[in-house]
Amino acid sequence: MAFSDHLLDIGENIWDAQKDHPFVRELADGTLDEAAFKHWVKQDYRYLQDYARLFALAGATANDESTMTHLLGVAHQVLDTEMDLHREFASEYALSERELESTEKAPTCLAYTNFLVRTAYEGHEAEIAAALYPCMQGYLDVAQHMADLADGEHRYTPFIEMYTSEDFREATGWCRAYVDRCGERYPGQHDAMEAAFLTSAKLEHRFWEMAYTQEGWEL
Repeated sequence: MAFSDHLLDIGENIWDAQKDHPFVRELADGTLDEAAFKHWVKQDYRYLQDYARLFALAGATANDESTMTHLLGVAHQVLDTEMDLHREFASEYALSERELESTEKAPTCLAYTNFLVRTAYEGHEAEIAAALYPCMQGYLDVAQHMADLADGEHRYTPFIEMYTSEDFREATGWCRAYVDRCGERYPGQHDAMEAAFLTSAKLEHRFWEMAYTQEGWEL
């Protein structure tokens, strides 16, 4: 079994919980509260800044030129393409770029990005690969689930289309293959990879909850 498949097996209950989350189900049928979606846009925008940083730092730790080149390219793509799409989402919901930039990370977003950046600075290449994997594979799988649930087009259809696009599928496929290569090259890192994967996956689930409840720093 490929190591990426092994990780998905041990995280199956987290994947099921994501697909069953009300944010996901309501976005799929177009009934999600606009305020919850706007909260996701703002928080994910801040998340992506550090997700790009994770790929850049992963590139710096890669042991071959091809992997380094690709990881650094993904960092640029996140900052250039995916964040542009978030700015487009924002403009459709009357959110300015300044508002996106000034958004304070909610506790869950802060916990997730802190975990990723710490792993990038302190972890082995294989551990970093496992930590970044749940975001890409999770969004593809959840968005495909949304597409299966959706009944016609609605205001959230562009979200579903973005994360089920061929470009995103290709990016996820590369990430999956990268995890497999790391699993093969570094068998001594399997426990660390599992732990990093499960932590990121749990935080992915919490991110949906954060957006749905519009989590902040209430006292």
